[in-house]
Amino acid sequence: MNNPMSLIGRTILVTGAGQGIGMAISRTALEQGASVVGIDMNPEALQNAAAELGDQFFSIAGNVTDPEFAERAVAEGVERFGAIHGLVNNAGITRPAMIDKMTQQQWQSVIDVNMTGTMNFIQAVGRHMLERAKGGDKNPGAIVNISSDAGRRGSLGQINYAAAKSAVFGMTMTAAREWARFGIRSNAVCFGVVATAMTETVRTDERFADTYLAQIPLGRWSTPQEVSVPVCFLLSEGASYITGQVLSVNGGFTIAM
Repeated sequence: MNNPMSLIGRTILVTGAGQGIGMAISRTALEQGASVVGIDMNPEALQNAAAELGDQFFSIAGNVTDPEFAERAVAEGVERFGAIHGLVNNAGITRPAMIDKMTQQQWQSVIDVNMTGTMNFIQAVGRHMLERAKGGDKNPGAIVNISSDAGRRGSLGQINYAAAKSAVFGMTMTAAREWARFGIRSNAVCFGVVATAMTETVRTDERFADTYLAQIPLGRWSTPQEVSVPVCFLLSEGASYITGQVLSVNGGFTIAM
């Protein structure tokens, strides 16, 4: 049997690819045979990632909040590899504050990156996939948007992040409904706490860590590498009949039918 998770001959665009989860997703996609277009606003992080990941990792530095950059990044990726077959909307930031203390800048910056940035790349990559589909390509591509349990349950001190990640569910399902007839799939992956720099406070502060871990049946934090595999599964032919869904990768933190 052929490997159903193979990404040979596919090009995957990953935002927030310079470190953490985005870099892990890029590495797993490359291991499955893909080429990767890695997007990040930190040129140095991208340079380091490219040095580690090799020639099939093509880095483009820019800000996901800029829709013109999104269009340009897709065009450059297509010029380099011929087409974009998968999108992983992973770029995200946090600006924590309790509701009554949150500034407009803290609110807007998180909405801009985590929500509008996701929309910018859904639109830019989606246009490219639609063009190929209308030209006769029967397998134009798949989209995976990275969300969070914060978008389902709320998160103390993160009304901005929770709102943005909840919006990701709506964008994912809408894209699935609009583009299914063209063979474009759209799904979301919902993480809990992954061991990255962004979650260090939650994982190391005793006020949060013990309480949070007690709610995870598997009893530990996830690693970037292990959460990258389900993402790449949703990009592969192994998930060819899955669209409009939210896959929880959180150690059992949410368990529901």
